[in-house]
Amino acid sequence: MHLQFCLAVLKAPAAMAVLCLGFGLAAYFGLRNFSRIVFALSRSRSQLFSVGAGMTLLVVVFQLHNWRRTQPTDTNGEDFIAAAAPFVASGAGIVDHAAVTAVSTYHNDNARTGQYLNETVLTPANVNPARFGKLYSYPLDGYVYAQPLYMPQVAIPGNGVHNVVVVATQHDSVYAFDADSSTASPLWRVNFLNPDAGITTLTPADVNASDIVPEIGITSTPVIDTTSNTIYVVAATKENGAFYHRIHALDLASGAEKFGGPQPIQATYPGTARESSDGVLVFDSRFHLQRAALLLDRGRLYVAFASYGDFGAYHGWVIAYDATTLKQTGSWVTTPNGYQGGIWMSGCGISADADGNLYFSVANGPFDAFGEQPGVDMSDSVVKLKPGPAGLSLLDYFTPFNQAAMARDDLDLGSAGVVLLPDQPGPYPHLAVTSGKNGHIYVLNRDSLGGYRAEGNRNPQVVQEISGLREQMGTPAYWNGYVYFGSGVSPFKDSIRAFLVHNGMLSHPAASQTQAIYSLTRNTVSVSANGDANGIVWAVQTDGYYTSKPAGAAVLRAYDARNLGHELYNSNQRLARDNPGPASKFTVPTIANGKVFVGTANQLSVFGLLLAGN
Repeated sequence: MHLQFCLAVLKAPAAMAVLCLGFGLAAYFGLRNFSRIVFALSRSRSQLFSVGAGMTLLVVVFQLHNWRRTQPTDTNGEDFIAAAAPFVASGAGIVDHAAVTAVSTYHNDNARTGQYLNETVLTPANVNPARFGKLYSYPLDGYVYAQPLYMPQVAIPGNGVHNVVVVATQHDSVYAFDADSSTASPLWRVNFLNPDAGITTLTPADVNASDIVPEIGITSTPVIDTTSNTIYVVAATKENGAFYHRIHALDLASGAEKFGGPQPIQATYPGTARESSDGVLVFDSRFHLQRAALLLDRGRLYVAFASYGDFGAYHGWVIAYDATTLKQTGSWVTTPNGYQGGIWMSGCGISADADGNLYFSVANGPFDAFGEQPGVDMSDSVVKLKPGPAGLSLLDYFTPFNQAAMARDDLDLGSAGVVLLPDQPGPYPHLAVTSGKNGHIYVLNRDSLGGYRAEGNRNPQVVQEISGLREQMGTPAYWNGYVYFGSGVSPFKDSIRAFLVHNGMLSHPAASQTQAIYSLTRNTVSVSANGDANGIVWAVQTDGYYTSKPAGAAVLRAYDARNLGHELYNSNQRLARDNPGPASKFTVPTIANGKVFVGTANQLSVFGLLLAGN
């Protein structure tokens, strides 16, 4: 019997009592009437089926009763399905409760909160070096910059049903593995290169930048459409001297191209920038890095671009596509009359609210959207776009009063993603939270971002501004009234911090923080929890990428989400057993169904509860 089923029953006293009583009665009557019962059931399959169905229903009812007692009151119909899921038979066996939740996009949802709320296996009580560690790893052909994604119960043609983890590499490969198997062979793998035909990845020399080495292929996190089992990926290639980005819509079951793909990314936009022609900008793949994670919202796929280390004539582009036809539906440029203004956010994707509005931060460049004749260049800003039949239009924005100084000193606002908080009590129910290289936290009113207001040395249009963090290159996370900011990039050691949210304001100082051990790590943390219980903050320390060549080992760390001063586990405690592999940059851990997935320079490592004796 499945381990999680057994544990669930043992934790449910009512279910345990019923099972014991039932087995006792069955044993009593069975021993007295064994031959007669066997003969009767063997003659009637319908009776046999009824007995089995009755026992299954009895267990489900009592387990559901126990689950109801332990859940918060704000449940819905989806929770009923989740409660019954552990006991629904399928081709792959019993389905775990946590397996009903996919991780289909960067940081778990389109609000980019980073919280996985259906984790029933991993808890602060069992995540420790004695009971938790590395289970296995899958070899890969390149660096992993994209966050691994997870999709439960995928039917693989001719190969049964599997919980699938998908990972993309800088070698322009996409892998799908059975997340519950140590088998190194993938369920499927696709690669978009053909060296014999002159199709390769890009080299750092091609783009005059060394931020990504030794090759540039798939840098952004893909996105999965869970309704159509389609995974969307953007791959960069060099083809006989020409540079391309292509959208690949792949069948999650096989890796086959769908919807007539791949689709080359091409776009134009009105503008008078230096490289424009007759008032039109033309998207040039060579100068644009597709770093930000993909966004899928309301049937549209959004792709954002920045630069390769500020090389060449580039801008921040947002390009939208119909998710089923791959036809372009709109585009928008951050600096159409200027330069730079990339959209990279340390790998975070564009965020989307319940109305389909888009939010993102923009990096260094010019800003002139003020005065009696405001311009259209929007660098160092948080931007809100509205998709519509005519494409993408600017709806609102926030720009710090000291934008010019930030751009001059390379303290751009665009180094962090924008997290949309759940509705809050107080005067501003719809909040967004972000930060930047200047180490300031900005709490913004999404209903009125406030634009640009140069009124002394302050930003009166923000809900709250907190200074004192070190240079932020990551995306905050949210869980159960806490906002978590990763450690800053600094020559000095720094901490991950948790801020309480109360009436739409963050606590100051932080409610808790980790030991100051991080220095060069670009830190985006993830949170696992079972609703509002058993919260764990997960981080991958990647200082080893910067301090040694070849890269030193990454370090997976876990903290009590209510008290970051309590470290539960780190992979260095049992390094011989738990080494994730050589560190990559901007690594974001993925948690799903009792496992933690960590991408590195050459493998995907899978962590979970250890078997007895390991």
